[in-house]
Parts: sequence; structure tokens; C-alpha cells
Amino acid sequence: MRLSTVILPIHRWAEGQKIWRRAEYLGFHAAYTYDHLSWRTFRDGPWFGAVPTLTAAATATQSIRLGTLVTSPNFRHPVTLAKELITLDDVSGGRVTLGIGAGGNGFDATTLLKSGEEPWSPRERADRFGEFVTLLDALLTEPAETTYEGSFYSAGEARNVPGCVQRPRLPFAVAATGPRGLKLAAQYGQAWVTTGNPKLYETGSAEQSREAIAGQVTKLDKACAEFGRDAADLDKILLTGFTPDFHPAAARGTRPLDSVDAFVDFAGRHADLGFTEIVVHWPIADSVFAADQEVFERIATEGPRQLR
Repeated sequence: MRLSTVILPIHRWAEGQKIWRRAEYLGFHAAYTYDHLSWRTFRDGPWFGAVPTLTAAATATQSIRLGTLVTSPNFRHPVTLAKELITLDDVSGGRVTLGIGAGGNGFDATTLLKSGEEPWSPRERADRFGEFVTLLDALLTEPAETTYEGSFYSAGEARNVPGCVQRPRLPFAVAATGPRGLKLAAQYGQAWVTTGNPKLYETGSAEQSREAIAGQVTKLDKACAEFGRDAADLDKILLTGFTPDFHPAAARGTRPLDSVDAFVDFAGRHADLGFTEIVVHWPIADSVFAADQEVFERIATEGPRQLR
């Protein structure tokens, strides 16, 4: 079981770089960031770009893996994203993982739409995501030239020489819970990402959440079988913070970041479901990700040892 963290891009770099270096010092396997234009309760505060932040983090660190969790078609085109990713992979020396998902329908999902234009429907999101992943895979694995014509995205003799440092390309961690997304994870992913079932966050129990996640794992197994893959070959990543265990109303002392013991219990129960990586949010005071920094750092250093 690996332990990673998410560092939201809310800090000016003079301060932010200290956090990325601290994450490496504490031994986290990877440090990710959100690829949004802004996000929920942080919408009126500082928020910096994901790729420039990760590029800066690559120069400030030496060994920790870096990545998005997640990038989506909401704000990206595969051709320009591919160029940025091969550059980031080069700057980092091959330490990049692309977390990628279909995207949500939050306020920033409509930022690029014209006035009066309808937001994408769930079906259109799935259609776009399918093309997005397919084209991005081709762009990153065929650096000499890629031509593609889809309903939403196209590429005309796009070149990405010299390609990724990681071969045949940098790994994809595909966030998905629906059937079409899970098939993309099975076909293109080196890892699969879930946050659990969001419907259970407010009123569900920890046990109900684990049951729902176990059901997602079963569906992933079936999707992999369709493509002749063993689901055990995919890393399974749980992005925490969105299950009932983390709800502010959960009993104090039992939330996973309340103590090392609580975290180890939480992580161990999900390891039993087949998860290979747990991702926790770097603490942010006065937010949904508030946590005791000292306890958090003890979890980072002691938790993985206890899980082993």
C-alpha cells in the first residue's frame, strides 16, 4: 500500500514549494494537484494552473512522483495537453502520472461555454471523454505523427517528438465509476481512480461506502476481462475526503486523519478491497480539508510502515 497526497494549487510559489518539498521529505509516494480553473469553496481565493505548478514542483523535488488528479476535457484539448505533458515528463525525469477523468458539472465546468450554450449532458461528457483518452494515448505513444478525426477532437499530423521519457508513454490513472469510463480504464489505464460513491458522503455509513466501492472494483474486474486484462495489473487508487469516514459529522477520533491508528484502520480495510494507493489531501485550515498538521505528518511517516 502506497500513500500519496494532493496539494491544492492555492499557494504562491514562494510558499507552495516548501509544501512540495516537505511532501517528498515525508516519504509520500506521489504528490498530485487538481486540474481545475478553481474549485468549490476555493472559487474566490487564489488558484494557480496545474501544469505550471507541477513543472515548478518537478524542479523543486528529486524523487517523488507528480501528477494531476484529475485532468478532464472541461478545460483541455488533447493536442496541446500532450505537448505540455511530454515537456513535464522531460523536466521531471519521468516522474509524471496523468490522472484523467470525464470531468464534473461544477461552476468552472461551464467557464469556456458561450453565453446561452447548454452544459454538456452526461452522455456528451462520456462521448468526449472516450475520444479524449483515445487521441491522447495516440499522441503520447506515436510522437512522430498523429492524425485523428473525431466528433469532438481532431489532430492533423500532430508531432510530439521526442515523446515521453517514460515508455511507451507516461501512465494514465483513469478516474471512472460508470461502465464506459471503466472500459476506458481497462483499455488504456495503468491505474484506476475512485472517490467512492458521492451519494453516501452526507448520509451513508463507512460500511455502506466500502460495499459501494467493492461493487466498483467488481465492475472494473469485468471491464478488464472484456479486454483480456487482469485487473490486478492496474493500480487501484482511492482519492480520500469524499466518503462518510471523512464527513465533519463523523465521530471525533474515528476520522482517518484524526490519528495514525484511525488511518491505518481505514487504509487497511480498503487494502482488503484491492487498493494499492491511498491519497490524502494536504491539510488546509478552515476548509473541508482541515486536519492537524502534526498528526498528518505522523500518518505520512508511520502509517505506511504499519500497513506493511
